[in-house]
Amino acid sequence: MPLSRALCLTVALLVAGCSTPRIEQDYDVSRDFAAYRSWSWQAPAVRYSPDDPRVASDLTEQRIRSAVSDQLDRHGLRPAAGGASGDLKVQAWLIVDDRQQQVNTNYGGYWGGYWGSPWAGPAYTETRTVDYRVATLQLDLLDGRDGKLVWRASAEQVLRPGQAPAQRDAEIRQTVARLLAQYPPRGR
Repeated sequence: MPLSRALCLTVALLVAGCSTPRIEQDYDVSRDFAAYRSWSWQAPAVRYSPDDPRVASDLTEQRIRSAVSDQLDRHGLRPAAGGASGDLKVQAWLIVDDRQQQVNTNYGGYWGGYWGSPWAGPAYTETRTVDYRVATLQLDLLDGRDGKLVWRASAEQVLRPGQAPAQRDAEIRQTVARLLAQYPPRGR
């Protein structure tokens, strides 16, 4: 890989990787969220798209389930007792998409010289395609009685290869905390 392409790829991934995931949220304004006090997992608790062993793993599921459980507890929701169905059913989705972005780099052309004497050289633009993967973590809360979706939040982030397990766990925990930061919804 040429140096300029490697540098461009590194810069693109660093910019994408440093950004805070944008949170999308939606909810049913007719629901009384104060009435929800307990929760249980919807089967399956974590779903994957695509259903690919590089994405779907027991380790990832354990991390997501633990982070969701901790955050629901912080928001006053308790696990349903003895395997009973909760007021809310919780389901998480991990969706991974392959994406591409074209990056243009301009070389040459007009430059200003010393004391206002301009000089120019040949100009050209190099266009490269950068492949990357984006993960979306989505949490769905469904009413335990009627099964209808009452609240959803999702966050999208560029995946960085080669992360240590502790770093993966920390990122999942931070993302789940951001997803549930606006639960329960406050303005109807």
